[in-house]
Amino acid sequence: MKNKLIEKVQKHIQKQFETMEGSHDWFHIERVLKMAQYIQSKEGGDFELISLTALLHDIADHKYNNYNFEIGATKAFDLLISEGANQELAEKVASLINIISFKGGDVSDQETSLEGKIVRDADRLDAIGAIGIARAFAYGGSKSRPLFNPEISPIMHATKEEYAKSKSHTVNHFYEKLLLLKDRMETNTAKEIAKKRHEIMLKFLEEFQKEWNLSV
Repeated sequence: MKNKLIEKVQKHIQKQFETMEGSHDWFHIERVLKMAQYIQSKEGGDFELISLTALLHDIADHKYNNYNFEIGATKAFDLLISEGANQELAEKVASLINIISFKGGDVSDQETSLEGKIVRDADRLDAIGAIGIARAFAYGGSKSRPLFNPEISPIMHATKEEYAKSKSHTVNHFYEKLLLLKDRMETNTAKEIAKKRHEIMLKFLEEFQKEWNLSV
């Protein structure tokens, strides 16, 4: 049976994100939604809550909103209420959106429910592997960041503000975030998927360094 609230929110988000740059466009949202629903089919949890949180997790990403970490939850809540959701459901989705984003290598993830773990894992799976590599360079290009600068080393950021405002080259992003995600997966389903995607990134970085150093 179709869920009318999920359908209405999906239609709204698809329209909002159709003109976003490739790393955070509608297709990213759609992949996270499908992955979250797949993990839910294996791990359980509230399907509606998981689906709505996946659809809305980037509704106002701090990277595009002057590093405002609260605006996403507020906008998600307001949209859900406007589409007919009850206040309890809207509050649950809003609270989960606040814990989805990675906030720094030395910043621990917040404790959350099974539903929060599933969406967070789904979002992080889309940040690694072949698509994760493509997204990293798409975002870096959109911000005019260098591919690589061997003179600038990775930093394990201690606060979400420090991490959010980092403007390092894209290869550093692998060491500051992407290569850390495999060990931060919380559901068994995501842990298994992350293993292969992690290896893909390691192989890519190995080849990148060889070519950078002209190791023909």
